[in-house]
Amino acid sequence: MKKAIQILCVILIGVTVMIGMRWHRYVASSDTPYDEVGIMLNGYMPGPLRSWGCHKLQERFPRTLPPHGCAAPDGRSWA
Repeated sequence: MKKAIQILCVILIGVTVMIGMRWHRYVASSDTPYDEVGIMLNGYMPGPLRSWGCHKLQERFPRTLPPHGCAAPDGRSWA
């Protein structure tokens, strides 16, 4: 039983790291702010991380419309 819990923990940590790295790559070095997977991952992040991600995307793409989850209520300006 202890071995099964260890394996499960290793798998969960691995998946978390992979998702976190994919999200960070979207926020920090994506060619476009409209990457569907990146937008989805950003939407699942906790508030402070999502806010940081949106701010980072706004710095990198200041003249584009914000992606879903980073838009103000008008949908045309960054939140």
